[in-house]
Amino acid sequence: MKTGVVIFPGSNCDHDIIYVLQDILKQEVVELWHKDTDLQGCDLIVLPGGFSFGDYLRSGAIARFSPIMNSVIEFANNGGYVIGICNGFQILTEAKLLEGALLHNNKQKFICKNQYITPQTTNSIFTKETELKKAYSIPIAHGEGRFFADEETLKRLNANDQILFRYCDEKGKITEESNPNGSAENIAGITNQGRNVFGMMPHPERASDQELGSVDGRILFESIIKHIK
Repeated sequence: MKTGVVIFPGSNCDHDIIYVLQDILKQEVVELWHKDTDLQGCDLIVLPGGFSFGDYLRSGAIARFSPIMNSVIEFANNGGYVIGICNGFQILTEAKLLEGALLHNNKQKFICKNQYITPQTTNSIFTKETELKKAYSIPIAHGEGRFFADEETLKRLNANDQILFRYCDEKGKITEESNPNGSAENIAGITNQGRNVFGMMPHPERASDQELGSVDGRILFESIIKHIK
């Protein structure tokens, strides 16, 4: 599998993703600058976390207009696999590749901590290898991570099995207390109707090396590698 990691001015998690995929999981990885237009025949495109363009205007709003995003949108619309993590998720919603929006956290503060999430479906290459009802400890680090969508959109996301992860407690129970940022229905990650675009606020790349104390996030990358075609 060949992965392209898009680097925007202000990205700061790109090398984390590259390290996990290239050094730990032994996959081919190429760096794609935001002004590029050639995706170099990649099987997977990753939009990493960070503060693209300093989060000016709002998170992801300027990055969405980078030249490479035209290629990413075309790639996704043709069935190509795209994953956006944290700021990458925000960019995907700005680009309308994913529904909803990411708003300021309900307490108006930046949150940085380990957070439990639980998969809601295995009907996705991103979650196929995960265990339902299990709590996975994945770090979060964001100021604008509160997922919002109107009632009709939430109903559609649920009906189409597009909600891939929800915030939960250490036992996998989805509660109001385990919602770190006020996200609608505890939503931590979603996919599109075509099931080839995935966005999540937690950082699985920060929980993929035992040296960092957890490998709970590695299963997502292993699932992608195993099932991507």
